Amino acid sequence: MRSAGSWKVAGAPVSFGVFELSDAPPPLTAGELVGALAQAGYDGVDLGPVGYLGTGGALAERLGGLLLAGGWADLRYGDEEAFRAGLPALEATLDVFAAAPAAPPHLAPRPTLGCSGSPERFARPGAGVPGLGASAWPAYAARVQEAADRCRERGFEPAFHHHLGTYVETPQDVERLLELTDVALCLDTGHLLLAGGDPVAALRDWAGRVGHVHVKDADRGVHARALDDGADLRELMGRGGFAPLGGGELDLPGVVRALDEIDYRGWIVIEQDTLPGRRTVAQNVADQAANREKLRELGL
Repeated sequence: MRSAGSWKVAGAPVSFGVFELSDAPPPLTAGELVGALAQAGYDGVDLGPVGYLGTGGALAERLGGLLLAGGWADLRYGDEEAFRAGLPALEATLDVFAAAPAAPPHLAPRPTLGCSGSPERFARPGAGVPGLGASAWPAYAARVQEAADRCRERGFEPAFHHHLGTYVETPQDVERLLELTDVALCLDTGHLLLAGGDPVAALRDWAGRVGHVHVKDADRGVHARALDDGADLRELMGRGGFAPLGGGELDLPGVVRALDEIDYRGWIVIEQDTLPGRRTVAQNVADQAANREKLRELGL
């Protein structure tokens, strides 16, 4: 295993049920979350909803010595008008990144380009619901490329996050996006697993394009029962579809070996998406400490 200078491990607000400030009040304060991650040995944290960790000069103070690993920037690439309307929010997220503590280039915060859309897939996540038609892909990809270029103009290298319930859900969707753009990929092991992919093989196959990694376990049994019950993506998260590391079917040792084999340099963000109010703060804190220990045992 290479030195820890090549990579750092971050946690994420979503692992504590912090999604949107409109879900207020958050299950725990930013200070409590950062404190829990620091005590567990994390090096950084994802942004979460803009404002949660502070903005401007308050951001570094809130981070308490942790680095900012990146953060979600959601745009509707499948709808031209909605995409244009969302660009100011992207710029606001980049403003927050610009206030983050300095870090080596490979550990600078990554804008994580996400895509809302596809209500049909959101309702049936990972169930093989058809996505974009062939004629829609060029315009979709052009908007992704535009967003990526805007990030680069601000000095940040983005990564696109494939995700259940969106137009870039399956391995085939990811392949098409990589063909049509030059954006790096945020490879999320849990979302890929439930979309029918093999995260270990994907790390090797897409090695030249992997710019950010979300390590997440997933429980196929919970997923199957959720689909049987007609549960959507949000409910799947609430039911524990994304399990603690070691609690699902993810080949975590294989993921760690593959990261070493491809000479990955950058952030490894541990995520365990959960909804606010479905588990106690104490349970979430304990899980994130255990998740960090799982990677430490494997040399990360």
